[in-house]
Amino acid sequence: MAKESLKAREVKRAKMVAKYAEKRAKYLAEGDYEALQTIPKNASPVRLHNRCKITGRSRGYMRQFGLSRIQFREMASEGLIPGVKKTSW
Repeated sequence: MAKESLKAREVKRAKMVAKYAEKRAKYLAEGDYEALQTIPKNASPVRLHNRCKITGRSRGYMRQFGLSRIQFREMASEGLIPGVKKTSW
């Protein structure tokens, strides 16, 4: 389980990216890199990191489901993810 502060930091970054997206796009289109430097670092979408919706784990993230590999396996085994079941052959 990730620390609550790490989860909160990611949420804060996502809000900041959304807030400055329009301004950032305008500066990039104009090629005004001086003005781009005035925007906060955390407003860059590159700084966002995918995290599991349940545990906040950053590694082993499955983008299609929004879960870490561990939570995905547990939920799939319990039948909580529609259309997913353990394979056997």
